[in-house]
Amino acid sequence: MLQQLNGHSSSSPDQSRVSLREDIQEFLSGEAPLHQLDDLTKVNPVTLETVLRCLQARYMVDTFYTNAGCTLVALNPFKPVPGLYSPEMMREYHAASQPQKLKPHIFTVGEQTYRNVKSLIEPVNQSIVVSGESGAGKTWTSRCLMKFYAVVATSPTSWENHKIAERIEQRILNSNPVMEAFGNACTLRNDNSSRFGKFIQLQLNRAQQMTGAAVQTYLLEKTRVACQASSERNFHIFYQICKGASEEERVQWHLPKGSTFSWLPNPERTLEEDCFEVTREAMLHLGIDTRTQNNIFKVLAGLLHLGNVQFADSEDEAQPCQLTEEAKCSVRTSASLLQLPEDMLLETLRIRTIRAGRQQQVFRKACSRAECDTRRDCLAKLVYARLFDWMVLVINSSIYADPDSWTTFIGLLDVYGFESFPDNSLEQLCINYANEKLQQHFVAHYLRAQQEEYAVEGLEWSFVNYQDNQTCLDLIEGSPISICSLINEECRLNRPSSAAQLQTRIESALAGSPCLGHNKLSREPSFVVVHFAGPVRYHTAGLVEKNKDPVPPELTGLLQQSQHSLLTVLFPTDPKEKTQEKPSGQNRTPALTVVSKFKASLEQLLRILQNTTPHYIRCIKPNSQGQPQSFLQEEVLSQLEACGLVETIHISAAGFPIRVSHQNFMERYELLRRLCPRASSSFHNPYSAKEHSEQPPQGEAATLQTLLQDLLHILPALTGTAATPVDSAECTPAPLQCGRTKVFMTDFMLELLENGRTQVLEQCARCIQCGWRQHQHRKQKRQRRAATLIQAAVRSWLTRKHIQRLHTAATVIKHAWQKWRIRMAFLASKELDGLEEKHFSQAHGSPNSSPLPPMQTRLLGAIIRLWPLGLVLANAAVGIHSFQRKLVVHACLQLPSGSSSSSSVQTAQQDQAGVRSIRALPQGSIRFHCRKSPLRYADTCPEPSPFSVTGFNQILLEKHRPIHV
Repeated sequence: MLQQLNGHSSSSPDQSRVSLREDIQEFLSGEAPLHQLDDLTKVNPVTLETVLRCLQARYMVDTFYTNAGCTLVALNPFKPVPGLYSPEMMREYHAASQPQKLKPHIFTVGEQTYRNVKSLIEPVNQSIVVSGESGAGKTWTSRCLMKFYAVVATSPTSWENHKIAERIEQRILNSNPVMEAFGNACTLRNDNSSRFGKFIQLQLNRAQQMTGAAVQTYLLEKTRVACQASSERNFHIFYQICKGASEEERVQWHLPKGSTFSWLPNPERTLEEDCFEVTREAMLHLGIDTRTQNNIFKVLAGLLHLGNVQFADSEDEAQPCQLTEEAKCSVRTSASLLQLPEDMLLETLRIRTIRAGRQQQVFRKACSRAECDTRRDCLAKLVYARLFDWMVLVINSSIYADPDSWTTFIGLLDVYGFESFPDNSLEQLCINYANEKLQQHFVAHYLRAQQEEYAVEGLEWSFVNYQDNQTCLDLIEGSPISICSLINEECRLNRPSSAAQLQTRIESALAGSPCLGHNKLSREPSFVVVHFAGPVRYHTAGLVEKNKDPVPPELTGLLQQSQHSLLTVLFPTDPKEKTQEKPSGQNRTPALTVVSKFKASLEQLLRILQNTTPHYIRCIKPNSQGQPQSFLQEEVLSQLEACGLVETIHISAAGFPIRVSHQNFMERYELLRRLCPRASSSFHNPYSAKEHSEQPPQGEAATLQTLLQDLLHILPALTGTAATPVDSAECTPAPLQCGRTKVFMTDFMLELLENGRTQVLEQCARCIQCGWRQHQHRKQKRQRRAATLIQAAVRSWLTRKHIQRLHTAATVIKHAWQKWRIRMAFLASKELDGLEEKHFSQAHGSPNSSPLPPMQTRLLGAIIRLWPLGLVLANAAVGIHSFQRKLVVHACLQLPSGSSSSSSVQTAQQDQAGVRSIRALPQGSIRFHCRKSPLRYADTCPEPSPFSVTGFNQILLEKHRPIHV
């Protein structure tokens, strides 16, 4: 740029490419923002290098999960991560309103599948395809997903349902250690490698509660029982019984400490999977009692002793092979554990029976040493394969639910990953064939179908080139000629198979296939298949024999004669088998080969996956040594290329993962026109909905186009209010396109529309809330006013009632008081009148009494006469004056009313407020009879005065007090 500013703009194309590479390298060198990218579609530019650096940056900060469009990339941490798979983490993702907003995790995929089953009106079965190389963490991922579903899908309402749900959850989780013990082994790439494929079907009822499960297995590697590669081990269960058995069980199973077995290599290695108690406890929960477990472990111990049986070549070919001294003890022990006759066991292993001719004549021929070893290995593989299938049946019978009790299921597919060893045979061919089919399912479902749908809908779309593996599948399973058909044809030919001849037939018949390679430097007969994950060389030696999987009928007959209770179940005596053993040569149907069985089961699995909504988890192994914090770019890069991850990211970043039908789109997002001013009038038209329902298809398309145009005008406002910024990887030129039947949009566009819809709904909610609050306020105001009026009326009524009661009480008190005063006055006057009459009668009637002096006689008469006057004046009202008082005085003194001047009476008057009274000073003692008033406090004066009378019942007469008359 500096040169251009100086006028030197003539730079060569090589220099521009170098500068571009430097810019990209500068972008890649900044690892600080890379580890924050949760989705690889946000990486710009999307190349293998940028994706690789992003994954490495996240792996170094212990972030092991990253989204890649529709796929979740899972890096194996190779170390325990505290809290990463805890129940609290499961509940956090399950309780989140938007789990996709949280950090990428396998629980995000699990919660998405669970909500898809839960929210859809027509339930659609879900499936999760966990793929990757051996040792990438597929088994661990499947195990964690099963725990997640067991936690979130068992939430019953009643206590009985809670116990049932706990029992189902425990049985489903206990099926894992049992199947891993019998089906997993330690390989060069993985300490816990699944040597079989399994599809676990988690069954849910209408309430989305887990009611049961079912397990379907594919192609157990039973050859591992008798043949293990260097530095590899046998199945885990053999090491568990040898290390975890008690002393009594060792004696019972003939497994003394320090004993060695040829089929038990590398016993000194101790793995986490060698825990015998976990397996036994899980078997108990699955309904396998202790007695049955003992029978199972006896059979396994018998197989270990059978592997120590070694044969030696006989000097005479007509005589059977001899046994070594150590082998004789092993044969005796194996026959004892399997409860087989020892002589019959040796005869079956060393002599084969041939039926020939129309009469089916029986010929007995001694086997060579190699044939004896093959028959011994075949016997062990047959017993172990039947035992494994029986274990799967027991597990399914324990966890399977009634078909009427569940409606949908979530499938977990855990298959062996892509394998490429120095020596690859039929097992690796079947495993890689299964991975090719799964890759084709992914390509057909997502990559190809998505782009073809864009073309059918008429979208502006430039096709992204992706790696299609259909050519490789045609080479392996195509019709009429393929590798599988040629191998099956070799099995049907009644002649010995030759490895070199099989190689020649494959190379000549399939020479035109671009996926068939040649290795001219190899000395052994072989052929090369260019898989989607890379080329693999397969040896043809022993390929046909493994495909035949021949089981001599005398071996089956021998096992049917066993007295062992478990072997009688595994090998029942069926008369149909006897009739099928002797068919005529012309009507004999071709036996099913291993490839044919595996192909049929794989097609059945793919039919199940096609009827579900698939989700993909790509497990990546950072290094082949299993070391934590070690990220080898070369190994990871080969895995990214093999699984087509870059093409997936390209299509996911440039495509439209969201598809909505026209009707559903208009019903959900038509309200966004409220944000557009020019469309508000048409939106509020009350006849718009009716007209929309009666529109012809052309009018509906025009309405949809108008709505899309309005939404495109609203996009700037939505972008301004969006919660997340607009990234360069998400800002496509046309984030929303209308097809013929659907509307296509990106994830970012969906987020914008949902944010706008939420904004409109919030505005509507605010309007509704405002109107409701105003209504409530008015209602409360009216209620408050009405309550005030009611309270005032009630209070006034209560006050009137109270005053009326007080008035009535006062009236009653007043009347009673007045009656009592009158009665008291009457009684006092009556008593005084009687005393006066008595005194006068005594005064006139006692002749002997001495007459009083005139002054005393006059004073006594005045006292007697004035006594009633004092009482009357005391009881009279205070304000009585003039004529009324004079009348009273004249009446009491018995004075003539005419002559007022003849006599005068002086009364003691008080100018102060009080009661005026005339107090008489009687002679002698006077007794007063007082009665108590019926009224309370009637005898008490509130304000006593020394000049007032304290009560009508108490009249205090003071002696020797002069009274002026």
